[in-house]
Amino acid sequence: MKDYILKIDCTDEKGLIYRISDIIFKYGLNIDNNSEFVDHEHDRFFFRAVIKTDKDIDESGFCGNLSAVLPKANIIFKEKAKKNVIILATKETHCLGDLLIKFYSGELNANIKAVISNHDSLRDLVEKFNLPYHFISSDDISREEHEKLVLAKMSEYSFDYAILAKYMRILSPNFVNAYEGKIINIHHSFLPAFIGANPYKQAYERGVKIIGATAHFVNNDLDEGPIIAQDITMVNHEMNWQQMREAGRYVEKNVLGKAIDLVLDDRIFIYKNKTVIF
Repeated sequence: MKDYILKIDCTDEKGLIYRISDIIFKYGLNIDNNSEFVDHEHDRFFFRAVIKTDKDIDESGFCGNLSAVLPKANIIFKEKAKKNVIILATKETHCLGDLLIKFYSGELNANIKAVISNHDSLRDLVEKFNLPYHFISSDDISREEHEKLVLAKMSEYSFDYAILAKYMRILSPNFVNAYEGKIINIHHSFLPAFIGANPYKQAYERGVKIIGATAHFVNNDLDEGPIIAQDITMVNHEMNWQQMREAGRYVEKNVLGKAIDLVLDDRIFIYKNKTVIF
């Protein structure tokens, strides 16, 4: 038995569920579960279904039949399978280590193809998991030159997503555009608060009572890409900003892990710099 994911988004109108279900029925397929949502403000329809079948499917023919009855829809239909990811990191171990352990234990529904870092300090950790580690120094070269080297190394691998596991560098539009909608970042703040560098110090100076973390897709607006997952933890006046940072690290790795699970399971639609998540 094979599982397929069907994702559709289009302008909302009457009869969409009937038209989709009719094509699925004509192909003799079974809907294992499905979800739908209508954004009434923007008149937009979103649909996701898990489809089970014990036979081979002509995927292009199936999508062609759907397109015939939904001519302006965005349609994605593919068999469920592990995705390939590349991880970019700097020095911190908590997010990277969490992903490596999940990969080792089989909890991560992805193949980690490589880890790339602008420091060499994470090599021993990564190589314990028998994964390729590429150190590309950012010292004494421009951001443009460094990004060219990183992009060249990334191009050696076939992957679906790049995960920034505390990759503490601001990406240029050229880098972001190369993998639009494919870069996932963990930001150590409950966005949109405390954008940019050292948000824990910003939060401490503001006297906040909660801190959080945000996983989001990267776009060309700093820390303003479509949000995937967020969470918080309580803090108090007795904590300095370093203690807040330590508490926040637990939230960061959990939020990044949750976001990656949602992405790998094809549960996310991106629309108007927001996400619809089933």
